[in-house]
Amino acid sequence: MSLPEYRVVRSDRRTMSMEITAQGELLVRAPRRVSEQTIRSFVSDHREWIAGAQSRWAARQEAHPEPTEVQREAMIRRAKEILPPKVRHYAALMGVQPARITITSARTRFGSCSGKNALSFSWRLMDYPEEAIDYVVVHELAHIRHHDHSRAFYDFIASVMPDHQRRRALLKK
Repeated sequence: MSLPEYRVVRSDRRTMSMEITAQGELLVRAPRRVSEQTIRSFVSDHREWIAGAQSRWAARQEAHPEPTEVQREAMIRRAKEILPPKVRHYAALMGVQPARITITSARTRFGSCSGKNALSFSWRLMDYPEEAIDYVVVHELAHIRHHDHSRAFYDFIASVMPDHQRRRALLKK
């Protein structure tokens, strides 16, 4: 059985890793001095993981294809329309206050909270159900109080949104 195609990026690192990029490419990160044979063995040893990851990538692409320019602009408008009121609503319930809200084109995360409590949300979140959007808003607001993913962080989310795990699962579909 032949190896899947892959691209190698070498750097000053100690370990090897692999990922499926946003474009569906298998990327292997390796230390500068690791031999090609060692990299081939690493890829070979992880064929099962690679097949599963590529399958998940393909399913996500099918469920959420890249939008057209018109669709993208509509999603950005919708994000700017619905996210600020949601943030205000949940921030009041949670007793927190974000520094600001921005809409981004992030591909790998739906939201983030900076160390200075500025919230960012990807317009791509608009491709998901309302319940999932609310979960991401609550998740990012919870980071204002807990800048980690500790037990206290998830307890805080659960105090506002008891069904948060079900809502989070909607983001995986």
